[in-house]
Amino acid sequence: MMASIGEFDPLNNIVPATKIEVTVSCRDLLHVDTFSKSDPVVVLYVQGIGTKEWREFGRTEVIDNTLNPNFVRKFFLDFFFEEKQSLRFDVYNVDSRSSNISKFKDFLGQTFCTLGEIIGSTGGRLENSLSGIPGKKLGAIIFTAEELSNCRDIATMQLCANKLDKKDFFGKSDPFLVFYRSNEDGTFTICHKTEVVKNTLNPVWQPFTIPVRALCNGDYDRTVKVDVYDWDRDGSHDFIGEFTTSYRDFSRGQNQFNVYEVLNPKKKGKKKKYINSGTVTLLSFKVESEYTFVDFIRGGTQLNFTVAIDFTASNGDPSQPTSLHYMNPYQMNAYAMALKAVGDIIQDYDSDKLFPAYGFGAKLPPDGKISHAFPLSGDNENPNCVGIEGVLEAYFQSIRTVQLYGPTNFSPVINQVARHTVLPEFELSSVCVRVPLRSAQDVTDGSQYFVLLMITDGVISDMVQTKEAVVNAAALPMSIIIIGVGPAEFDAMEELDGDEVRVSFRGHFAERDIVQFVPFRDYMDRSGNQVLSMARLAKDVLAEIPEQLLGFMKTRGIEPRPALTSSDLPNLHRHI
Repeated sequence: MMASIGEFDPLNNIVPATKIEVTVSCRDLLHVDTFSKSDPVVVLYVQGIGTKEWREFGRTEVIDNTLNPNFVRKFFLDFFFEEKQSLRFDVYNVDSRSSNISKFKDFLGQTFCTLGEIIGSTGGRLENSLSGIPGKKLGAIIFTAEELSNCRDIATMQLCANKLDKKDFFGKSDPFLVFYRSNEDGTFTICHKTEVVKNTLNPVWQPFTIPVRALCNGDYDRTVKVDVYDWDRDGSHDFIGEFTTSYRDFSRGQNQFNVYEVLNPKKKGKKKKYINSGTVTLLSFKVESEYTFVDFIRGGTQLNFTVAIDFTASNGDPSQPTSLHYMNPYQMNAYAMALKAVGDIIQDYDSDKLFPAYGFGAKLPPDGKISHAFPLSGDNENPNCVGIEGVLEAYFQSIRTVQLYGPTNFSPVINQVARHTVLPEFELSSVCVRVPLRSAQDVTDGSQYFVLLMITDGVISDMVQTKEAVVNAAALPMSIIIIGVGPAEFDAMEELDGDEVRVSFRGHFAERDIVQFVPFRDYMDRSGNQVLSMARLAKDVLAEIPEQLLGFMKTRGIEPRPALTSSDLPNLHRHI
């Protein structure tokens, strides 16, 4: 389906994911052939989002007579940070060369993982034990992941046009260009729109920059279609004509082959003497490589995940089914669903799997003192929980022991994470003073990035202090996700989510947009499919994290460390 040009928002247009090359090898496979070793093959299955259905994605080649195969055929997977991309690898001993798996002689084992786990593992190398045959040692399967190099390329180009058709009654034309990437199925997806140049038939558009993968998804010969329009105030833009090209043609730069005739099929069909509706010329073209999110992850950057949960009385009595904190034995409440949806994805990028978890807005035992940043673990010295399951257990335990109260103060938790978790040496100052003991740059090396997830049911009580906390946190390697649960109106939250206007405090604007707010109800699946609801939620709230991480690293001039390689990982090697 082609997006209409009116709907296209270049800032929110989803660029195809980067492509990851996964290499597979096995060690110490089960010996099943009587007179020789096994002839192994690995079959990859991917799981549909929101479903339990596995479909075959591809296979390695068969390698004869070995228990330690290093497969040459690789799997090329689109990588979306914001999705849980579940993979299953089955290993078989092949006796016949039939493509029918049921004809393969022996099942040698399987393993499950996510693409994020492979990328997030040290050096992009993950080793899993094979399982699936009770009581037998099945050996190990090893994955290495690399990003395809052309996924980091950014193209900058400039175009002009000559003698375009006159479309306006009282003037000339107000031309602009719309670029479309062609898809595998023959459809087109809009990927760039130039500015409008007013009242001219010979426009020169400003140079623009676009990721190469947005233009052609890594296929240099794939068709790029360009439409030329005359802008109209009411949105009913007049079609002048079109031409097709490819990234490979563009990359040759300015030459006679990059002068394109703009053709209007309707005009061509009606007028015998029709030649064209003008020409478009490529004036300049250059390609540069930029560091990617995967570069930082493979270089060892850890995503540190912290959770903060709203324990204010407006959530309702947890013992009642109407409460947002109600513990239903048959299904998760909205807090648990939001926490698991986001946490299940982020945990793949945090090697120690220790997650600080806080509550706010409750009276704590034994003396009923109100707290706006209490550890769910119950241990003030150690707020960490082990894994997302540990966070969920601590949350369920806290619901039984604390008294829901109020008000809904956000700033204490944001400042807690900023001050104590992000950079212990960094003394957070008020933005009015802006004099930290040491600058954030002095103590930031790109090895850590922090994501704070706040789940709340209501209106923020300390909005002014929260704005100050967000403005301060924007100078740190930190992002904040706020998920609103329940039926409340969350208008004030939109102010923190600085997509339209950057958050400010006393005239100081946040240096980056670090807050992403969404109401959970917008993602609930109508049929009640919780898995699908959680996948939709995670996809939206996590989509901005890679760009926010890159934005921070870029402003600080931090480059990713070189990716660790297998030779850097002696302790991770299995001794065969």
